[in-house]
Amino acid sequence: MNDVLERLRTEAGESPRYEELLAADPDALAASLTSAGLPLWARELAAYRLGLAGDRRAFEPLVLLLNHRDPPRCAAAAEALAALGDPRTARAAAALATNTLRTAYALQPVRLLAKLRAPESAPVLMATLSRLLSPHEPYWRVALACVEGLGTLGDPRAREVLARAQSHPRLAVAATTALRTLR
Repeated sequence: MNDVLERLRTEAGESPRYEELLAADPDALAASLTSAGLPLWARELAAYRLGLAGDRRAFEPLVLLLNHRDPPRCAAAAEALAALGDPRTARAAAALATNTLRTAYALQPVRLLAKLRAPESAPVLMATLSRLLSPHEPYWRVALACVEGLGTLGDPRAREVLARAQSHPRLAVAATTALRTLR
């Protein structure tokens, strides 16, 4: 949490709005999410704080941040979404992880799915990994996150795709480790 707040403090610069949002109550944070002209760092701070507090008004802004091109924003959104406990989170993460046009930004949705252990987690990770096992696939980090997530989940349905992942040099060790965790 401190890393996120420090990053946002740096982005805010000298803006007094940072301290205001840091001290704001949940209703003020939620209101700031819909106010016009608010910079991205301020929206992220409000959504992040609401998410960590379990306030579901943060769900939509956090999902948008989970799909952002900036990795630290995605990671902060994933952390807040995991804390939020909203039942829609797994479906949203699954949609982002399987969007072939946004694969470059799927790392945090994949990790979030593994953390959530939702019914859709293993099938989505298997489908995403299977798609990423093609030759010359540039998103090997997303594939590795799928492998690690499947190892965390321990779902035996992942056996075949993990066995195929063993033939990829960047995935082989993690895939072998994940195969050992299957029930």
